[in-house]
Amino acid sequence: MIAARTTSLGFDELLTYLVEARVISSESARTLLDQELKQRMTAVRMRSPNSPPSLDEQRRLAPSVSAVELMMSFNMKDIHGEPIREDMIVELFAHKVGVPFVKLDPLKLDAAIVTSVFSKPFARKHGMLVIDADEARVLVATSDPFNALAMEAVQDVARKQVEFVLTPPSDIQRLITEFFGFQRSVERAEQDLSETFNLGNLEQFVRMQSEREIEASDQHVVNAVEYLFSYAFQQRASDIHIEPKRNESLVRFRIDGALHQVNKLPAVVHRAVINRIKTLARLDIGEKRRPQDGRIKTEFQQKAVEFRVSTLPVAFGEKAVLRIFDPDIVHDDIRQLGFFERDQQLFEKLITRPHGIVLVTGPTGSGKTTTLYTALRRLANDDVNITTIEDPIEMVFERINQTAVQSSIGISFASALRTILRQDPDIIMVGEIRDLETARNAIQASLTGHLVFSTLHTNDAPSAVARLLDLGIENFLLASTLSGLIAQRLVRRVCNGCAEERPLTESELGQLGGLLDVTGGGLPLVREGVGCVDCRHTGFKGRQGIFEMFEINEAVRELIMQRASVDAIRAQARADGMLSLREAAVHKMLAGDTSLSEVLKVTAID
Repeated sequence: MIAARTTSLGFDELLTYLVEARVISSESARTLLDQELKQRMTAVRMRSPNSPPSLDEQRRLAPSVSAVELMMSFNMKDIHGEPIREDMIVELFAHKVGVPFVKLDPLKLDAAIVTSVFSKPFARKHGMLVIDADEARVLVATSDPFNALAMEAVQDVARKQVEFVLTPPSDIQRLITEFFGFQRSVERAEQDLSETFNLGNLEQFVRMQSEREIEASDQHVVNAVEYLFSYAFQQRASDIHIEPKRNESLVRFRIDGALHQVNKLPAVVHRAVINRIKTLARLDIGEKRRPQDGRIKTEFQQKAVEFRVSTLPVAFGEKAVLRIFDPDIVHDDIRQLGFFERDQQLFEKLITRPHGIVLVTGPTGSGKTTTLYTALRRLANDDVNITTIEDPIEMVFERINQTAVQSSIGISFASALRTILRQDPDIIMVGEIRDLETARNAIQASLTGHLVFSTLHTNDAPSAVARLLDLGIENFLLASTLSGLIAQRLVRRVCNGCAEERPLTESELGQLGGLLDVTGGGLPLVREGVGCVDCRHTGFKGRQGIFEMFEINEAVRELIMQRASVDAIRAQARADGMLSLREAAVHKMLAGDTSLSEVLKVTAID
């Protein structure tokens, strides 16, 4: 138990700690003290305008804000001119007073434990959160270990041995909202739904709500879904998976390409949550035997965000996957895609041609859509008519005319493309070339003076030529219309918060297939994340693209006319300066952006 004091950490004490640790200068500390005094006096005058209060009265009447929160409100910078982070302040304070510092990872916390000891009002009032508990002890996260009254209250409520760790106050308050909001909503929804369907007392007549009333309109279910969405945004999730099992439902988030289990839902709540999501996506909640697709548009932190919703009947009910499309992932600046200088210049050359076909290849989830939307955003202006055919429309942009494939009423890529050619387009984007008819229509569009973008599922860029020829496209048409080919993948970024440098070993060099020549020099250094809370102990945070790109020049056109092998086309592209995906990934590794393990996982040796 921490030795309690009668007062919380003072702002002047915190400044003293920061000066001693050489985070801020003495002059900055004095300036901050003056600002704090003026701020306190202003607040006191507003609450007690008739008489000047004493110093004790000033402290009593001033707003209840912790020293750390007050410090952050001033947006101060350290002696190096860098913004002072809340985590740094609390960690420094923890070291000073000898209390463990913990940066909470929401994905590692058990919601049942977090909400089992304290009520939400109690946790909010005292700024404390239970992060672990067993039969003998309770581990509590706090930002103020010197509040005697709060410590006593915690001891009385917990009735166990209480241990404390220090955590940034903003993290505690945010997690109180997320965990108590979601967990309480789920529990109340479970209770309401269970009571509604309780047929144990056969003598009592109860009006049973219709399935639509229960499963789509229950307020607790509505709240649970909203908390789930907010939680996904906070955790930078790209997908939400809600998967029914025999006795419960699993909720998982995909973050930086990896799935993390974040919660469980009672079986009785699962169907209600699924139907709430289907209602928001304008799907038929009565149809449970067939897959359905829809979309939801909402707002997070004053920014529009879209979900693409897909439902699928599985063994124990309906599974839902929600893909989150954040408009910020579509860049205004092409340089943000992660191109090397040579590839960036070639990409800009390809997308600004008046006609031709540019294909982006790669598996699902490799970032093809982001690359194409970034190109379209760059090209969209009042002088051009851009029209897309997508399955489904991934992100909506008002300056682009977007249409969706609807197989049920006969709108396919091929039929839509034929119609679009009568709409006076300048630039066309076809979501995917899947068949000969779509490929031929794209060729025709290019021959009649249009710039066409599309995607193709091949492992690398040169293989796209063979794929189109296999579909049945005549070689002379392909040679005359194809402008450029791009293959891409996404590699995870090394977490800057826990990255460490080390030299590659001889065996690791061998794994790279001789791509690195270390003759006459030492082994190259690479960066790897050792794992921290910020990256959820994965060593990675965020992703970036790697690209394999080449232009269809006269030499490549001649090879296409000859129906040359993929190896021959690849050799010519390499001679023209193309980097393979493996080589591009190695360059990213040597720049410290990604790791060796990620290079070997994502790319293959040619």
